[in-house]
Amino acid sequence: MGDQIARGEEFVKKAEKKLNGWGIFGSKYDDASDLFDKAANCFKLAKSWDRAGAVYVKLASCHLKLDSKHEAAGAYANAAHCYKKTNTREAISCLEQAVHMFLDIGRLNMSARYYKEIAELYEQEQNLEQAITYYEKAADLFQSEDVTTSANQCKQKIAEFSARVEKYQRAIEIFEEIARHSIKNNLLKYGVRGHLLNAGICQLCRGDVVAVNNALEKYQELDPTFSGTRECKLLVDLAAAIDEEDVAKFTGCLKEYDSMTKLDEWRTTLLLRVKEALKAKELEEDDLT
Repeated sequence: MGDQIARGEEFVKKAEKKLNGWGIFGSKYDDASDLFDKAANCFKLAKSWDRAGAVYVKLASCHLKLDSKHEAAGAYANAAHCYKKTNTREAISCLEQAVHMFLDIGRLNMSARYYKEIAELYEQEQNLEQAITYYEKAADLFQSEDVTTSANQCKQKIAEFSARVEKYQRAIEIFEEIARHSIKNNLLKYGVRGHLLNAGICQLCRGDVVAVNNALEKYQELDPTFSGTRECKLLVDLAAAIDEEDVAKFTGCLKEYDSMTKLDEWRTTLLLRVKEALKAKELEEDDLT
C-alpha cells in the first residue's frame, strides 16, 4: 500500500514537471494526463481516496486544456466516486462539474445519471429538500430521453420525500401521475395499485375524508381492477375509521393488512402520523365532554 502511494506521488511529480516545462502546447497536457491517470490508479489501489480524487480533478483540468470535455467530465465523475468514500461535499461538487460538461456536449442520459447520484448523496445526508431538487433534475432529463423506468424511480423518490416533509398534495399528484403512465404499460401496470395506495395514504394524511373518498372513486375509474384489491379495501376501511373517529378500528385495519402484506417504513411512518392525529382528535373530544 505504501509502495502504491510512493509510485502515485512519483507520477504526480512527473506530471507537474511536464506541465511546468516547455513543450508543444497539446503534447505536454497529453503527457501529463497519462501520468495523472497512472497516479490516480496508484492512489486508488492504496485506498487513498482523497488523494485519488484530487488527482482526478487535475486530470480533468488537463483534458479541459485540450478541449476534451467528454474526458474531463469522466475525470470529474471518477474524482466524485473516490470522494464519495470520504467527503460527500467534494463528491457532489465534482459530480456537478461532470453534469455541466455532459450537458454542454448533449449527453443528457449521462447528466441524468449523475444528477440522480447527487440526489442519492443528499438522501444519505438526510437533506431531503436538496435530494428532491436533484431527483427532479434527473427525472426531467430521463423523461426527455424516454428512459421512463428511471424517470419514474426518481419521481417516486420526489413523492416519498415530499410526503415526509408534509407536502402531501405534491406527493399525491406525482403518485397519481406515475399510476396514470404505468397503467398503459404492460410491464409497469402491476405496480399501479401500490402507487394508488401511496397516493391514498397521502390523502389520509391531509385529514379530509371527503377528499379521500372522492380520490378512491377516481382511482377506480383509472384502474377498474383497483376496487377488488386489498390496497383499495385498506384505504376504504381507514377512511371509515377516521370518519367514525375510531382509533381501535384504524389500528385493527392496519394489523390485518400488515399480517399479509408487510407495510414498508415509509407507509408505516405516514400511517402513524394519521393515527396520532386521530388519537389527538379523540382526546380533544374526550376533554370537551
